Amino acid sequence: MIQLVHADTTSGRIIEAREAAKLTQRQLASRSGIAQATLSRIEQGARLPKMNEILALAWALGCTVSELTGISEVKTRLLCVARATDQSSMETMQRELSHYLELDAYLEDQGIPSQL
Repeated sequence: MIQLVHADTTSGRIIEAREAAKLTQRQLASRSGIAQATLSRIEQGARLPKMNEILALAWALGCTVSELTGISEVKTRLLCVARATDQSSMETMQRELSHYLELDAYLEDQGIPSQL
């Protein structure tokens, strides 16, 4: 079985993202739908997070899957977004687009069509 994430690096990124969002483990557990005990084990590196848990954590933390895992094929393909017209920074737009492209890639990997 191929492991996509390593507990030592992913757990640290999850903790950093949670702290940056100023959330407790209990608050993040509630927002993500992951049990607090499970989240604690993930953050301690005692348990590897499953992809659906990483996705739930990314949504709850307002970050991308690649920011939590350090792995991104999408990000390497993302070169240019669009012109900002509503006072949004290019960095913000690129981050949002990256998040949606990663979600699309995940759904495609799971065999879920983008349009039903």
